[in-house]
Amino acid sequence: MKLPTLIPGALAAREVDVAPATIRKWVQLGHLSPAGKAGRAQLFRLEDVFAAERATRRRPSPEPPPPLPRHRPVAPPSAMGRSAFSLQVARAHDLNHTRCSGGAVPG
Repeated sequence: MKLPTLIPGALAAREVDVAPATIRKWVQLGHLSPAGKAGRAQLFRLEDVFAAERATRRRPSPEPPPPLPRHRPVAPPSAMGRSAFSLQVARAHDLNHTRCSGGAVPG
């Protein structure tokens, strides 16, 4: 029976196209176990590395996240009377000024 080939973490990382830190994280999280050591370096079976990669691969989310809320648009001047538009712009300016300065909204 042939013994499995053991490879160091850096080479294992290259084989599955991840950073060496990812291999260390998989070990820390229990997704991958070293099969031996060479000095301080951990050695891994390539089959185990591929299995860990498959087990930790990101899966697509079942549904997209909800859209972000939008601000109410200011209607163009042609859609309302000139004075109503000016009032709406003035209110928007007051609200923006209040947010920035922390002052009260003028009544």
